[in-house]
Formats: sequence, structure tokens, C-alpha cells
Amino acid sequence: MTDIIVRTFHLNGAFLRAAEHISLPQGLTPSWWQVLGGVLDEPRSVADIARDMGMARQSVQRTADLLVEKGLAEYLPNPAHARAKLIRPSPTGWKAIRGMTEAQHAFTNRVAARFDDAELAAVADLMSRLAVVLAEDEGSVRTIG
Repeated sequence: MTDIIVRTFHLNGAFLRAAEHISLPQGLTPSWWQVLGGVLDEPRSVADIARDMGMARQSVQRTADLLVEKGLAEYLPNPAHARAKLIRPSPTGWKAIRGMTEAQHAFTNRVAARFDDAELAAVADLMSRLAVVLAEDEGSVRTIG
């Protein structure tokens, strides 16, 4: 398990470097892209984005505020919760996201071509199962130390 954790950290770094190459030409950072990516299909609250992406709510809030400040996103009233606004990409944010499409597809196609569909499906399945186990175990991790 330790080997998987170390390799995951390594992969995270490699994915972040790739995300920088894809997002920076469009004026985004990887974290801005990640938060915008969480609201492409529909507006969501900061708490919902954080939960869906496995991120800290405070981190998503800081990023969302920056996106709004930079004109890449906008807040909307939330009919379900007066204080928890919804966030969505602004027209400028959509333009930045669309501007990354070609580079992002080229990257994923280039990397995916090195594996067959069954290998990629197996990795995705294992990652999903591992995420469930980690979520179930999260309470016991907090009691260590």
C-alpha cells in the first residue's frame, strides 16, 4: 500500500505538470481549471465542488473567489441556501476552458495510446474502489497520533 501511495504522489505531480502546460496558455492554473471543471455541467456551491473533487472547502472558496475576481467565474444566488452561493464559469472562463480542449485531448490521447482499453478500465476501477475504502477509513485516520 505504501508503494501505491508513493506512486500516487508521483503521478499527481506528473499530472499537475501536464495541467500547467495545458492551462497556463489560457490564463488558468491547474487549481483554477479543477474548480471550473467542477461546474461545467451545472452551477454548484463551493461545498459541493470540494466534496466532489476531494478538496478542502476553504481551498475551493479561495480559488472560487479568485476566479470571480479575475472574471473567469461568477456567483449566482442559491435557491436552496441563501448564504452558499453557486458558482459557474463566466463567458471568459468558458473561453479559457474551450481554449484548452485541443491540448487536453492531445495529451490524453497520446498517453492513453500507450495502454489498451482493458488496462485503463482496470486502473479506473481500482482507483474508484480505493477511493471508497479511503473515504470509509477517513475517521480512523484522524484518530492516529
